[in-house]
Amino acid sequence: MAATLRHRGPDAMGIWLDGPVGMAHTRLSIIDLQGSQQPMAGAGGRLHLVFNGEILNYRELRDELSSYPFQTHGDTETLLAAYEKYGPAGVDRLRGQFAYAIFDSATGETHVFRDRLGILPLYYYSDGNFFAFASEIKALLPVIKGPSVDEDSLHDYLAHRSVPAPHTLIRGVCKLPPGHHLVVTRDGGVRASAYWELAPRSSPLAVTPAEAVELVDQALRTSVHDNLVADVPVGIYLSGGVDSSLLTAMAKRENPGQLMHTFGASFGDERYDETVWAQRVAELNGTTHHNVVVTADDFLDNWAKLSWYRDGPISEPADVAVFRLAQLARERVKVVLSGEGSDELFAGYPKYNFAAATRWLGAVPSLGLLGHLERALPASRARLRIALRAMDENSYSERLRGWFAPFTVAERDRITGRPSVRGAPAAYTKGRGDALRRMLFADTCVWLADNLLERGDRMSMAASLETRPPFLDHRLVELAFQLPSSVKIRGRTTKWVLKQVAHRYLPAEVVDRPKVGFKVPMDRWFRHGLRDMAFDLLTGPSSYVGNNFDGEIVAALLRDHSRGVRDEESRIWTLLSLEVWHREFFSRQAA
Repeated sequence: MAATLRHRGPDAMGIWLDGPVGMAHTRLSIIDLQGSQQPMAGAGGRLHLVFNGEILNYRELRDELSSYPFQTHGDTETLLAAYEKYGPAGVDRLRGQFAYAIFDSATGETHVFRDRLGILPLYYYSDGNFFAFASEIKALLPVIKGPSVDEDSLHDYLAHRSVPAPHTLIRGVCKLPPGHHLVVTRDGGVRASAYWELAPRSSPLAVTPAEAVELVDQALRTSVHDNLVADVPVGIYLSGGVDSSLLTAMAKRENPGQLMHTFGASFGDERYDETVWAQRVAELNGTTHHNVVVTADDFLDNWAKLSWYRDGPISEPADVAVFRLAQLARERVKVVLSGEGSDELFAGYPKYNFAAATRWLGAVPSLGLLGHLERALPASRARLRIALRAMDENSYSERLRGWFAPFTVAERDRITGRPSVRGAPAAYTKGRGDALRRMLFADTCVWLADNLLERGDRMSMAASLETRPPFLDHRLVELAFQLPSSVKIRGRTTKWVLKQVAHRYLPAEVVDRPKVGFKVPMDRWFRHGLRDMAFDLLTGPSSYVGNNFDGEIVAALLRDHSRGVRDEESRIWTLLSLEVWHREFFSRQAA
């Protein structure tokens, strides 16, 4: 099991066994390089620990817990010391990204924790007689008899391009939700509860726009400072957009005399090329910038392999690009900072301008007119088509997730041949406040946690690289959700408050240019270099998709896109990625 995760920790591997209980760990050494080997025993031998992640305030914790007889100089042992003093409540004192488990021989209980935002993964399997947990699903497969696809999760996948916690695509395997604590009792009982939740409702802070800018500036500076804690060099993903450019400027101010590497990717498509802006920001801040060009061949070469690393379908074409970027970064550093999370906290996507319409449009039945209009639009109006599809859903929760959903509710029912038994995750109805806050709440709890962060972890760890997102310091997240929506969108300007912070560090030409995003030109590739592959995989006699979904619908999507009648890139990708994952994942099991 442990050897399966060697890519996550190529520097060392350890195993501890005591009767029916065992722990294994593979280590990527970031802090206390020569010490802090795992599994680690606590003072006195009562506790045993395995830990993935970084405790960014470990130095403060070591001072607070100075009575503990520390034997190492890193962050791992602070988890044992905190448990000794505070019990499971010690998790509340942690800042950083983490997934860890502590076995307490005195009680016979195992306590498992996942960080507040879900930056790092944790999966588990329990059949009543046996319990196992791991950072990736593939490590659990040896204890699962005949793994199979959870058909109820297929609906979730077609709606999200991933499967929201606590479910996964593999029957019987669960994903521990972010901010949760799971207890395995001596008799094999399993219970999970939240130790932290993003507040569904909060009273907006009574602050002026200028005060909001100052608060965000201070909180982000603090987070960047904390995220630079490491005993190895730290680099930065730099696209040239506002988020990564701001992180670069702040990090350089923290370490003005230190050589710093930045890394970017391009795709040989002028529509999405931000290389010149990344290089501009690198020059302004004195970083050494590196760029990798991602091509269609990269997708053909890496798609299957990365489906294995992802433990599921590659949710977006950008996954492959993130992996190639991680490979580039790993040549020079072990840790990179990423701008992930900023859009969901501060309203960076264009769709957030339509938050109010998304909430209230259901009060006026469209009688299917929006759907008819969407189908009549040419392929070039892809963004407007997405908006109309989302707005045409009957319920508010489905309109919320419809902005990212490749398939509508009706389409999911038709293509699978049956309705969903789950419906939308609770986050789509749980949020309170104005329409923008509700949309941001849902996206942070689902889209960010179960898609973007999962992608970031898997694609970077496939290259043995640690990614840290400073925007997701839980203190900054809590602040962001206390700010009034009026400082996030002003007029039609999205992410206003963060852009005002950025103006303090970067020139206006960088901050105020239009958002491009990390976009891969799959629309063109599916009409040319990848066209035949898509048809073969989705319509061939051995196709999982072709044999389990409505074949006529699948074939129509391929034909319409190939002819340029409609831009079906998102839906073709969703189906094709499922097919590639199924072939790779289950063929490896058969072997």
